[in-house]
Parts: sequence; structure tokens; C-alpha cells
Amino acid sequence: MRKTMLLVGAMAMMAASLFGQARQEEKASYPSGPITMIIPYGAGGTADVSGRQFAALLSKQLGQGVTVVNQGGASGSIGCKAARDAQPDGYTVLFTAESLGTQRVMGLSDMSYADFAPIMAVVNDPKVIVVAKDSKYRTFQDLLDDMKANPGKVKMSYTGPGGSGHVQGLIMERLGYKPAMTAYKGGNDCFLAVLSGEVDFTNSNFATVTGYIQSGDLRLLAVSSNHHLAAYPDVPIFEEVVPEAAPYMKNAFTPLNFLVSKDVPAAIQQVLRDASLKVVQDPAWVSFADKNCLEKLYEEYPTIDDIKRFYASWESQVSWMLFDAGATKYSPEKFGIPKPQN
Repeated sequence: MRKTMLLVGAMAMMAASLFGQARQEEKASYPSGPITMIIPYGAGGTADVSGRQFAALLSKQLGQGVTVVNQGGASGSIGCKAARDAQPDGYTVLFTAESLGTQRVMGLSDMSYADFAPIMAVVNDPKVIVVAKDSKYRTFQDLLDDMKANPGKVKMSYTGPGGSGHVQGLIMERLGYKPAMTAYKGGNDCFLAVLSGEVDFTNSNFATVTGYIQSGDLRLLAVSSNHHLAAYPDVPIFEEVVPEAAPYMKNAFTPLNFLVSKDVPAAIQQVLRDASLKVVQDPAWVSFADKNCLEKLYEEYPTIDDIKRFYASWESQVSWMLFDAGATKYSPEKFGIPKPQN
């Protein structure tokens, strides 16, 4: 019996050693070829702009090409599914905005953040309210007054059900301002609709429209945040015009995240994590983030556990807001999403 036990113990130790050796070899050999980064939205939007910058610097750190593929549609669910269903070998990664946290309640997919392993919560791109240069709305108050006087008549573009623009529109409704919301494929299409006169305004992401604000083609009316943009300190934040908006402005409306399928081996996840931590220290990234007034979530949520808590809180806050507004197909309770405590 003793000999048998000793043999079993030796075999277990050998298996553990071989497993550890395999993980080290896996980590050492990855990546040995190009990586595909899926961005589940159209070209030109905030996830695309930031994701491409991130991909270029990630390629530099990994020593392999990182090719960006835009796979938009259904509020990001098509591209997210492609990333989830890909071979879990680390050669398909996902750079997505917030819609992954609302796809279940919106009835768009069966996915959530729990289907993926977080590599990094990257940045939050502040939402800004913009109109065309020749718009009759000179100030944010002008826009609000017209929405109050003409509910459902002032046209607003947004990127689809459950997305950050949709949430912004619902917040406006809660505060007594009802826009006429028209969905477009991506953030780029949303502000082009403003420029063409198809809609009156949009809740855009700042990084998407920076150049058009600088050129004067778009007029920046307000910032949907609880702090000013460093580049435009005189532009009012939402709550300075509507004090009741303050509680809603604490939320990170467009968190951009770097993820992989949860089935990707931990050793490969760590390689990507280590490389990502170097990316955000690269002077080129720091300059990009500062120029576009991006809020650095990787500083606010520095560990994987911090990121997971952030995702859970965000999903709770936004899913229940959408449900309470009658905008979801399913109740968050169906998926065990708790009501926010605040």
C-alpha cells in the first residue's frame, strides 16, 4: 500500500511539473505569428480610433503584427461573438466599447463580460454634445429649451440600442428632455449625420470628433461628464446647465476594453497583460490619450479583480437604467444582474 501511495504521489508531482513546464513553453512561444484584433463596430468610431492606436503599439511590444478587423453590427454583438467563438489560442483578441455589458438585456446576444477574460480596462472616451457649425443652437441651453418646447422633434443620432448614445438619450428623457433618436451603424456615421443635416445633434465620443471641432465643422456645446475637458475648459459640463444630471454623470459611458475569450490559456492572457501594461506607458500612447482627453481606466482599475468589479457595477447601473426606461427586451433579473445599491 505504501509503495502504491508513493508511486501515486510521484506521478502527481511529475504531472504537475510537466503541466508547469507546458505553461512556461506556451508562454515562451506566444506569439509566434500575427494576431487579429476584432473591433465590433464600424470604422471611424471611438473604439476604432483608440483600438487602432492600441493595436499598433501592442504589435511593437509583442514583436508580431496586430491586424485590426472591423466587424460591426447589432450594437457590437456580431464582432463580440466572432471573438468569443474563435480558436482560444490568443491569436484573436477583442477591443470593444461598452455594449457587451447590455447585449443580454437588449436581446441582442447571450454574451456578457463573463464570457471573456479581461486583459485591460483601457480608457473612457468622454461623451460630448455637438451640433453642426451652422446650427441654430448656439448653446447647450438653446438645445435643451427646444427639446423641452418640442418633445420628440429634435433629432439625435446614436449608435444603436443599449449603447452609450442610447443611454444618454434616456438620461435626457429622465430629466425632461425628449429627443427623437435615430440609430446609425457607428460613431462616425452619427456625426456625419449631424454634418449633413440629417439630425440636429449627437452625443459623440470626444476622440471621434476632435478634428471636426478643431476645424470648426462641429460646435461643442457640452460635456457629459462630471469634470471639464482639459482641452476645452470653458465648455460647460452637463450638470452646470442641468444640476439634476449630476448623479448620472458619474458613470463611464464609453469604457473601452481589451479582452480575450475566457478559454484562452492563462499563460497567454498574462503575455497580453504584460504587453498592454507597457503599451500604456509608451510616450506615443500617453500623448494620444492626453490629446483626446481620454480618461485612463487602467489607472483607476489597475488589477484584474478591479476590472471585474468595475464591469459588474457598470452592467448593473446601465442594464437597470435601460430596463426602467422600458428599453430592454428582458429584465436584468433574468440574468442575475443585481439592482444598483445607490
